[in-house]
Amino acid sequence: MQVYLAKGVLATTAIEGNTLSEEQVREVVDGTLALPPSREYLQREVQNVLEAYNEAHGEIRENPAAPLTVDWLCRFNERILRGLELEVGVEPGRLREGSVAVGRYLAPPAEDVLYLLERLCDWMNGDDFSPPEGQRELAVPLTIVKAIAAHLYLAWIHPFGDGNGRTARLLELKILLSAGFPAPTCQLLSNHYKLTRTEYYRRLDEASRSNEELAFLEYAVGGFVDQLSEQLGTIQRNQFSDRWEQFIYQSFGGRQGDTANRQRRLVLALSRRYAEALVPVSRSEVRNLHPELAAAYAIKTEKTVTRDLNALVGLSLLRKDRHGFVPTYEQIQGLQPEVHGDLLTS
Repeated sequence: MQVYLAKGVLATTAIEGNTLSEEQVREVVDGTLALPPSREYLQREVQNVLEAYNEAHGEIRENPAAPLTVDWLCRFNERILRGLELEVGVEPGRLREGSVAVGRYLAPPAEDVLYLLERLCDWMNGDDFSPPEGQRELAVPLTIVKAIAAHLYLAWIHPFGDGNGRTARLLELKILLSAGFPAPTCQLLSNHYKLTRTEYYRRLDEASRSNEELAFLEYAVGGFVDQLSEQLGTIQRNQFSDRWEQFIYQSFGGRQGDTANRQRRLVLALSRRYAEALVPVSRSEVRNLHPELAAAYAIKTEKTVTRDLNALVGLSLLRKDRHGFVPTYEQIQGLQPEVHGDLLTS
């Protein structure tokens, strides 16, 4: 959850030009980042979004059915912009009082903004995105469409002097969280927009000029599905790696001593190398798979390396082909869920 929180915070601020790295954002999440004064504003931007995400998450845990209100949008825009240097006339959390153009798109007149926000809230709080009776399986896709539509319409209204994009992406997160989506998945739309930033702005501009939502919805939904698949693959690969390590230890049956420890270290290191490149590991690579392994074999002959590899083949932890040695993952793949099974070793 911490990993994807950092990715989401980074994504929504990077879209607006923040240049902190993912590692630095992780340090913001951990409370350990220290930047020179000239770049402290970058940390403030990230910290504001992080605090807004955490505050929204806390409110939703207490009352997931709380309706969307104009006050909520204003309050979180203020949170996002708090303490930042803004253009003259921009007040965090206050609706704009003048006209604004975003590229070639002219946003609605300032006098219409409050009315349009109230209509948007009524729409989001209504039943238009509820599944028809007897079709509960549509609840998830309709919620995704609802979140993206809310983002798009808030961007069209452009109610604030600054921070409209960050507020719109926070609104997406609120809608997904309120519907019970797991928190790590609620960061994925922002991550998609960051990874395809040029296309994100092109699709927004195209939708704004044509008043057509479908192309933007298709772009966002497609990216969300791709991000979910990637996230699921990451989770399953980590689960599989952990289960394989457990299987290795079980295969040694509690055996200890220098030989067993060295062989166990060898198959673990070889498995990690194979997972990185997905190519067999040659015998000549064995001594250099890990510093501890190199030290263990430094005082051993080549016969010891051969015996260790043969022992691991005998335990059915490795198999040998003409290119080298490969972990016998197939022994535990049957323990994994069948769905998305092709992701386990891809």
